[in-house]
Amino acid sequence: MGESRHHLFRQFSSSEWTGFRKGVEKEGLRVDRNGFIAQTPHPVALGSALTHPRITTDYSESLLELITPVCDNTTDMLASLRDIHRFVQMNLGDELFWSASMPCQLDGDASIPIAEYGTSNIGQLKHVYRQGLAVRYGRMMQSIAGAHYNLSLPDEFWKLWHQRLESGQSLKDFKSDQYFWLIRNFRRRSWLLMYLFGASPALDASFVEGVSHDLSRLRADTWYGPTATSLRMGDLGYHNNAQSSINICFNELETYTRTLARAIHTPWPEYEAIGTRRDGQFIQINTSVLQIENEYYSAVRPKRTTEREEKPIQALESRGVEYIEVRCLDLDPFSPIGVSQSQIDFLDLFLLDCLLTDSPRIDDPECDRLDDNYQDVIAKGRDPSLTLCRGGQRLGVGAAASALMDDLEPLAAQLDSLAGGDTYRQALESQRGKLVDPVQLPSARVLTDMEARGMGHREWGLEMARQQQQTLRDEGLSSQTRSDFERMSADSLADQAAIEADDHQPFAEFLEQYLRS
Repeated sequence: MGESRHHLFRQFSSSEWTGFRKGVEKEGLRVDRNGFIAQTPHPVALGSALTHPRITTDYSESLLELITPVCDNTTDMLASLRDIHRFVQMNLGDELFWSASMPCQLDGDASIPIAEYGTSNIGQLKHVYRQGLAVRYGRMMQSIAGAHYNLSLPDEFWKLWHQRLESGQSLKDFKSDQYFWLIRNFRRRSWLLMYLFGASPALDASFVEGVSHDLSRLRADTWYGPTATSLRMGDLGYHNNAQSSINICFNELETYTRTLARAIHTPWPEYEAIGTRRDGQFIQINTSVLQIENEYYSAVRPKRTTEREEKPIQALESRGVEYIEVRCLDLDPFSPIGVSQSQIDFLDLFLLDCLLTDSPRIDDPECDRLDDNYQDVIAKGRDPSLTLCRGGQRLGVGAAASALMDDLEPLAAQLDSLAGGDTYRQALESQRGKLVDPVQLPSARVLTDMEARGMGHREWGLEMARQQQQTLRDEGLSSQTRSDFERMSADSLADQAAIEADDHQPFAEFLEQYLRS
């Protein structure tokens, strides 16, 4: 079956293959000149975090999130992301934009201001959801930053693929099934992305103050995992006990939405004990395992653009999967924009091959093996003696990675022949170089660079942030682009004001209605 899908794809002509649709959401902390998390509100020059199409906040008022438009090539997407970064850097005043995934210096939960979105009901809902994350998991893990890569294939492709596979499904159901086909293989192989792109092997000592851990001391203010690739995705990062009690099924859309909906409607005793209000103020949306869908942490998500006040599950059920969101990428701290061209091109190749390779349903034993592979690479991926379970046998991590790279070669050559040039073969070779020389792995480069400069995580992060700010400010923006961004900011503030002026329903009533829908 896998070979037949690859064979069918090889029949695409250059006029039939129209490439990928893509976008990035890139997070990063605002910090002061001493490397401490910024205590200031979201800069007015950056517009409204509620309504701005390109610049918002994630968990914290200090955690910026920059969002590109949907693009049809990597060059345009990265150019857009760079423009957004330039505009942000020009409006940060004395503050800096932290370049690493693991945060700057913190001083406990109280030092991490929760994002504010104004007085409208939808703005308050976003704030209360974040309050819920604080009472459930604490604020520390919410200060971690990453890059999310969104990818879809155009409608022209899906129509042709529907014909070539001779599917009897509706196009909507077919697309959803095919995206889940891709997701199942992504889950089988996502460890490779942590190996190649994990870039958070160290963290500031303030992050683990009073927390038991098994990290090693690098410097007085820095802990690290000697062979770790991504502390961000490990036990100190995104995880929680309540979520481990649910079993979200990624095999198909119907089971995915059903298991996710069950988690949103299943009470969790610990959260019931907390309650939804404290001193008359809402502190979480509900007392279920999940408040909303987005609370579920996963390396990949099926997505559908939502309409105003529409829930993600409702959007998926009514209109099907529109794109997939890869959520496990650490920021590339060596790039002023957190991602790189060769990385994005490799992801396109990797994700398309996930669609074209045989992808049976994942049963519980396989699910456990996949989780083990993923966690092992996160915690000790650069240990040359590490073995992974692949195809029913144990393979060294380097050998397993090489085998996957070999599998990608024919597809890279085909994509290059369809598009012209050698983009995908170059992207593949760039990643293969890391297997030949593991000191090129980002997680190794971070530690090497810190040691070479004689710096801990905080000092090193500050130095990188200063250099990148200078680079981007020196590049500047054209007067037209700058005025476009200024207009976007002004329009977003006006949009927020209009939403607030039009909002007369009491929040408690709005929330009750939201939970019923």
